Amino acid sequence: MIKKLWQKMFPAEPEEQQTEQVTVAPQLPKHQLKILQRAEHSVSRKKISKNALKVLYRLYGADYEAYLVGGGVRDILLGLSPKDFDIATSATPEQVSKQFRNCRLIGRRFRLAHILFGREIIEVATFRASHENSSSQDAKLSEQGVLVRDNVYGNLEEDAFRRDFTINALYYSAKDFTVLDHVGGLKDLEARQLRLIGDPVARYREDPVRILRAIRLSCKLDLRIEKSTKAPIPKLAEMLEHVSPARLWDESHKLLLAGHALDTWRAMRGYKVALHIFKQTCASLRNDESGKFNQFVESALANTDKRIHQELPVTPAFLFAVFLWRPQQVLAKKLSNKGLAPYEASQKAASKVIEKQRETIAIPKRFSLVVKEIWALQFQLVNLRKRSVERVSQHPRFRAAYDFLCLRAGDNQELKQLAQWWTDYQEVSPEIRNIMVKKLGAPQQGKKGRSKKRPNRQRNKPRTRVDHDKH
Repeated sequence: MIKKLWQKMFPAEPEEQQTEQVTVAPQLPKHQLKILQRAEHSVSRKKISKNALKVLYRLYGADYEAYLVGGGVRDILLGLSPKDFDIATSATPEQVSKQFRNCRLIGRRFRLAHILFGREIIEVATFRASHENSSSQDAKLSEQGVLVRDNVYGNLEEDAFRRDFTINALYYSAKDFTVLDHVGGLKDLEARQLRLIGDPVARYREDPVRILRAIRLSCKLDLRIEKSTKAPIPKLAEMLEHVSPARLWDESHKLLLAGHALDTWRAMRGYKVALHIFKQTCASLRNDESGKFNQFVESALANTDKRIHQELPVTPAFLFAVFLWRPQQVLAKKLSNKGLAPYEASQKAASKVIEKQRETIAIPKRFSLVVKEIWALQFQLVNLRKRSVERVSQHPRFRAAYDFLCLRAGDNQELKQLAQWWTDYQEVSPEIRNIMVKKLGAPQQGKKGRSKKRPNRQRNKPRTRVDHDKH
């Protein structure tokens, strides 16, 4: 009786309802759901990976909701050919795993299911919800406010508002062939603009990598970054320093090896993002009064884009060799002035510069070794030696080092001549190669046509027996 009287005097239910509305409202803004029927959009099963369709139909057969989402839908609507096909579903990762023998569960921050079909991987994610009222086990923030774990599951609508950009929150159903839009992504696609879902400052703080994604997608898809999405980027770019270096290594691939490296690099510098992940490179560019290093970097990026469009192989090691070349040269000169031999100073500087870069971007050892080899070969490419030409030309990194030399040459006539020599050497027949090599390091001729030889001061001295056991 006392309990009933207390509830009448102090009703708790309205207060709880009010608290719940305040929490949920920012996460789920009121947008009118827009559904495009098959005749109203260009998404067709013919443009979707057969393996992605297999996953969708298997999940449908197990009575789960499932949709193609993200870049796959976005790119088809833009008239492009998508490379990745991601799926969102009501099934948990463990439930997805039970449906597919070829499934692998990955990730701590986001628990995902990867369905393996040979080289193709179909990524399946469970519908997500807001992490604000979840337990600490499901969602966790770092001291800087970065979301380091987000495994709070929800429904389709909640999942749409948990995605990053509106154009990535479009869902295609292979059941009824409709496209669902909860956040105005279709309107932004039509306007060719990139807009974050929710408050941009909060979303960037939640995951600073969204800054890099905004820049990358705007350059890749030729989209304008919406004003409120663009404004906080320069101020919040420093938060990228709190992102895992291993994760930034993966992101660097997407930024620089997608065929739009030059535009992406210029945008990163314009938004002051490069300052926080390529610190040494930006410091060298600030001191680049002649502009030669900037020209060197941009030429390398343009050349990389060209190779990608021609479907030629590229390696991130080459670009990191370019980005860190000037810092390595400056440090090597300082070490050389302190008494180290030039080659030794160069090797020591290379190790230090790469280790410093690893503080922000974790370059794997297999790539950092390639960077060092490209730099080391510059000595042998520039200092032509008769005995080493053949050995250098057979080195596994010769072609990369040669391309590096050609980029270095710029308007330097001496380097241009050396680069041309190596170009000719590769193009001519073996016979002419031998002639070219024989002309290198030819001995000086004396008056009677004999080569000058150094006097052998030891010639007339008696031989002494060396006791190898004592030395």
